[in-house]
Amino acid sequence: MKLLIVGGGGREHALGWAIGRSSRPSQLCFAPGNAGTAQLGTNVNIGAEDLAALLALALKEQPELVVVGPEVPLAAGLADQLRAAGLKVFGPGAAGARLEASKVWAKEFMARHQIPTAQEVTFEECDAALNYLEQQAGPYVIKADGLAAGKGVLVTNDRAEARTFINEVMRDQIFGQAGTLLIIEEFLEGTEVSALAFCDTISGSIVPLEPACDYKRAYEGDAGPNTGGMGAYSPPALMDEALRNRMMQEVFAPTLRGLIEEGIDYRGIVYAGLIITATGPKVLEYNCRFGDPETQSLLPRLKSDLLDWLEAVAEGRLKEMGDLEWDTRPSVGVVLAAGGYPGPYQKGLPVQGLDDFESSTTDLFLFHAGTNLAENGAVVTNGGRIFNVIAMDSSIAAARTRVYNKLDEGKLRFEEMRYRRDIAAREVKGEV
Repeated sequence: MKLLIVGGGGREHALGWAIGRSSRPSQLCFAPGNAGTAQLGTNVNIGAEDLAALLALALKEQPELVVVGPEVPLAAGLADQLRAAGLKVFGPGAAGARLEASKVWAKEFMARHQIPTAQEVTFEECDAALNYLEQQAGPYVIKADGLAAGKGVLVTNDRAEARTFINEVMRDQIFGQAGTLLIIEEFLEGTEVSALAFCDTISGSIVPLEPACDYKRAYEGDAGPNTGGMGAYSPPALMDEALRNRMMQEVFAPTLRGLIEEGIDYRGIVYAGLIITATGPKVLEYNCRFGDPETQSLLPRLKSDLLDWLEAVAEGRLKEMGDLEWDTRPSVGVVLAAGGYPGPYQKGLPVQGLDDFESSTTDLFLFHAGTNLAENGAVVTNGGRIFNVIAMDSSIAAARTRVYNKLDEGKLRFEEMRYRRDIAAREVKGEV
């Protein structure tokens, strides 16, 4: 089966790896891919945001399934264009991708369909937002409306920092058009959980994946700026059966009903960023695609055939698929990042120690993210987040020990490599 996977990060490497475990043989093409995906199939040097070139590639290659990884091409309507050309696509069209592409629209959607979320005020003018801020007590939660690569949200107790962020978003337009509208939101106490589900409005079905938790801040102790994600683990202990049922009844079921009622063709992943409060789960934000780095920690646990599920969603027959099957062992994943990330960082740095990982046990997984192949075939860095190292074991504590022991060997390395040492620590007794 011929597949085109759009994207070039750790998520896409993990998707390709999991598809490769299918009982059905597949031929994988990645656009643009990375040094890891080059080992799984063919990389084509077309960026994930170059819709015209991607459409031309798909029309030429005629893949039997296109899997769109990142949010930007989904929000721009790539899935719509591919479907109009007669191709099967895993990923929502532009209408569904508004769940992620516009936080204002997503808030209005949640209000229309009684989905629990934080109260908020939306602003079109910078001065109005600043005036409102002065009247509020912290902590402050401030969000740019549009896509900002995971960096468009500030949570702070510091009013001066909040004021600076509002000015940067609305006046300086550090996120471009994504900052035309801005939300100031009620601060909610609780634990954040990443809840992903396969969603198909054609057959009218939504099937949750295992829950996970990711770490957005750059430094240990949840300090520093937001990033695309510095690590993830699955499953969090607090997501017992009762909470999972509430998540389904209060979040996913009304989300599916709302999409169907509004006539939105949604075939892909609905990702609800939840906060588990004293009164239950509330939605902080939606994403319209597989999470990164959550996907890298989830897919090694998936025992079901991912290719079968992706195809069923794309064809609008999710309802006939039953339940997903999971390895009961938890996983812990750590992102190895470039020095300086999420600020400026070097590219083209040589990577050492990859051969050691290829001979590791089956409970350790390495997914490439920001990597590339140099002219001599060597792997070099090509982004802010370079690798994801995942371990599975009998418990979160054991998986943590396994992944950090591997990293402490120091064999896999590149100049100025850094990573957080506290991923999943809160799940282990005596650690914070």
